[in-house]
Amino acid sequence: MDSNELLRIVDTIHRDKNIDKEVVLEGIEAALVSAAKKHFGEDEDIVVVIDRDDGSISGTHNGEPLDPAELSERIGAQTAKQVMIQKIREAERDTLFAEYEELRGQLVTGVIQRYEGGAATVALSNVEAILPRGEQIPGETHHANERVRATVYEVRKQGSRVKVILSRTKPHLVQRLFEQEIPEIAEGVIEIKSIAREPGYRTKVAVSSSDQRVDCVGACVGVRGNRIKNIVDELGGERIDIVRYNDDMQVLIPNSLQPAEVDEVILCQMLGRAIVLVREDQLSLAIGRRGQNVRLGSKLCGWDIEIMTREELDEQIDQAVVGYASLEGVEEELAEKLVGEGFLSYYDLSVIEPDALSEMGGGLSNEQIDRIVQQSEMKAEEAEREAAKQRRLQREQAQIEAVAVEPEADETEPEADETEPETVAAETETDETETEADETEPEANETEPKADETEPKADETEPETVAAETETAVQPGDESLEQPDVPDDSEPSESVEPAGVLADSDSNADSQVIEENIEAKQD
Repeated sequence: MDSNELLRIVDTIHRDKNIDKEVVLEGIEAALVSAAKKHFGEDEDIVVVIDRDDGSISGTHNGEPLDPAELSERIGAQTAKQVMIQKIREAERDTLFAEYEELRGQLVTGVIQRYEGGAATVALSNVEAILPRGEQIPGETHHANERVRATVYEVRKQGSRVKVILSRTKPHLVQRLFEQEIPEIAEGVIEIKSIAREPGYRTKVAVSSSDQRVDCVGACVGVRGNRIKNIVDELGGERIDIVRYNDDMQVLIPNSLQPAEVDEVILCQMLGRAIVLVREDQLSLAIGRRGQNVRLGSKLCGWDIEIMTREELDEQIDQAVVGYASLEGVEEELAEKLVGEGFLSYYDLSVIEPDALSEMGGGLSNEQIDRIVQQSEMKAEEAEREAAKQRRLQREQAQIEAVAVEPEADETEPEADETEPETVAAETETDETETEADETEPEANETEPKADETEPKADETEPETVAAETETAVQPGDESLEQPDVPDDSEPSESVEPAGVLADSDSNADSQVIEENIEAKQD
């Protein structure tokens, strides 16, 4: 193998794979040793060295120098090539691992190649990373060829490859987005002190400014909220609360519980607990939906925050004093001191440090301290059993009520079924009424001939009308209307009657009266 060609290959691998030259040369040496052992025997002592300056190869076999030409001729080239490729891949894997290990917690941008089973495969610059379903923001969905920003959560070696796991749920993502969108944070003027996050729902960020002229909260919000809006859009509409940081917990805790108004903060140093007193109308706001506000505030401050009203605190203090005083070896003065330090339950007293209890008790012996702690543990276990019993009874009662409601629902179903016959009966009645209506139709049809019969009556009234006109026209003493021939007057009445229709008796009577009147006039 030509030394110049060897050095040129090493330089090419260094530039293309971003692998250190020393690592490549060590890999080639190991490959040559492995190939030589397959030729001479695995138990043979073989050493191969490559000169870093001129690329010349030298080796020894059981202390005897090997001729470079003999080394090149006797060693299998294919074996050396395979070993060399394996060593180079391992070196490449180690380089990638070291690169992304340094990026742990940093923001990276990639393109989604596949989205299967809820997990997304993201193509980064030189490796394919995985964005698992559990590391995605709840409620968000991705699709192929979508650009996504996430932080490097975990890096591990897997065979000859490097597995990179990304995350969009960790607080680091919020911090990196703040650094990108807010120049004052990138410059170090504003510092992010702590972050508490529930991905997809709400995040609290505590910030402080090293320059008195720079408002840390206003700079993070931006003009008309344009800076924080970009971050919220990237997080899928997640709500972000920016809190002004303060070293004094009396100030930081009320800030962390905003927008709720806090009346007083009582710090219990021994327990790391803060009792926050609020008004009754601010209680639900301070706790938040499903305890989210107080939970995030506790994470942000690093203190266990317990929210209550003043009336609830007074009630718990009275119960704690009475309960502690009932323990053997605990006097009322010690009970008041314990309550003053924030120990409000038997569980709190069971985890107290013996030195602290001895100091508050005025030099209690170890036996007395052990006895007090033992009694507290027993009382705490008893209270826990009682609480569990109450929860079990509530669940059973709820189940009984649910079972009792189901038969009622079942009973109502037959009633619904019973109404079906009524409905059927109603339908039958409807059918009967329809039948009756159908039967009445012939009657209506029968009335039609009557209507037709009345038509002749209407026609028969025409002679009456004519007769009445005649009677009206013929007044007594009017001789100009006298007719010389009487029989001709009966012709109009006969012509008025329709053919084939008989006149009624009343019409005949009227006709007789008219004729008598005419005769009387003629006489």
